[in-house]
Formats: sequence, C-alpha cells, structure tokens
Amino acid sequence: MTAQLAHGMFTLERRYDASPPRVFRAWSDPDAFRRWFVEAPGATILDWRHDLRIGAHGGGRYRFGGPETPVGFNETVFLDLVENSRIILAYVMGRELGDGLRRDSASLATVELFPDGDGTRLIYTEQGAYYGDDGSAHVPLRKEGCAEMLENLARELESRR
Repeated sequence: MTAQLAHGMFTLERRYDASPPRVFRAWSDPDAFRRWFVEAPGATILDWRHDLRIGAHGGGRYRFGGPETPVGFNETVFLDLVENSRIILAYVMGRELGDGLRRDSASLATVELFPDGDGTRLIYTEQGAYYGDDGSAHVPLRKEGCAEMLENLARELESRR
C-alpha cells in the first residue's frame, strides 16, 4: 500500500539584530550551521556534512538520533544562492528503520534576507509533500519545527555578537 500524501505550504518571518551578511554566514559557515541546525539537546550527530554550494559538490547530509529515538536524516541540495540575500534548497527528511529508509517528506524551501534598519528580516517559505498515514498532520508539525529552527538561529546570532 502506498502512503498517503499531503501537500502544504507555509511562510515564517523573523527579524534578527544582525546584518544580512552575518545571517547568511550563519547558514554558510559549517561550524555555525552545525551549532544552530543540528546540535539539539539530547541528540547525537552520527553523520554530518554541510557545504553551501550549488550542484553535486554542495549540499548537506545530516544523520542524528538519540537513545530513545530512531535515527533521522536530512539530505539537502542547494538550488540557488545569492550571497547575503537568498538561499533556495530542496531536502528530504525521514528516519532509518530496521528494514531501510522511511522518507517522511520532500520539500522546497526559500530563505530570503532583507536589510531592516541595522538588522535583517528573514522570510522562510516551504512547499512540501508530506507522507504518512495522515500526511496533512505533518504540515503544522513542520512549520513548528522550522519556527524552532529560526529561534535556534536567533540564539546563535546573539551568542556570537
């Protein structure tokens, strides 16, 4: 039986007290990106690669898990980059199970950075296909997860002033 599929789209906006180059650097610098994107409390990073370049040599692969959770993965390809202004990426998320990989979603995401006084206004838009018994339940969960991710970015920018 084929898993049910739901499509969804959401947009999140966030203002940071950091310039667009600083916000872009938090996405492009592998160490900074690792701190705010994959290093969550209780998570163990099993595999991690991040290279903000377009094409076959760029992209990211992140595998993470915890003692109580299955191993999750995120495979990312960067499609378009405009330094200090825009990142467009496609990614698949899922879990590793005993019988192989289970993909939970495939998404296209756009990160736009706009100068806003002495800070940056970030607009994150995601369009996704979410699989599962009730794929539509994944849309609000993903939006919540992305909002938390942008909050992690705020903490990274604040701690590295």
